[in-house]
Amino acid sequence: MTGNVITRLASATLLATALAGLPAPAGAASGYTPEQVCGSGFHRVALGTRPVADQTNTVRGEVHLLYSPYTGEHCVVTIKSDFVGTPTSTTATLLVRNSFFAPPLTYEDPAEPKYFKYYAGPVKANVHGKCVSFKGTISSPDSAIRASGGWGSFGDCGRQPRRQRAFR
Repeated sequence: MTGNVITRLASATLLATALAGLPAPAGAASGYTPEQVCGSGFHRVALGTRPVADQTNTVRGEVHLLYSPYTGEHCVVTIKSDFVGTPTSTTATLLVRNSFFAPPLTYEDPAEPKYFKYYAGPVKANVHGKCVSFKGTISSPDSAIRASGGWGSFGDCGRQPRRQRAFR
């Protein structure tokens, strides 16, 4: 019986050691998740989580693109993993391509100045059938470090809201 307990403790120790080497889930440092910030019904878009990294490739946070099939809205939020709890310049931006010939529509976090302790956003827009892009930035308190991330091109095109069914 004692050998069985020792084996279980050894297995638990090995599992804990293995899990300690994995990266923390999004928002772990700040305590927020993109779904919490965007709200009920929003889900992450495939490849819609991008690192926000500085010029030395140090990741300072993540920018997320989410979508709600119920409202037809996209949502962008930038969550800090560095400088958490300290107000720093942080942005979340949603870009919408209206046509190939016009500049994209830009939606940004409306707060001014853009100094946040934990995250920027949510930035939401209802853009049925349009292609979107997104980006986020995080700066250090002294603005010496500036990190950015997101999609460099447009994607997630043509989403339509799920029609609500009436219950009888």
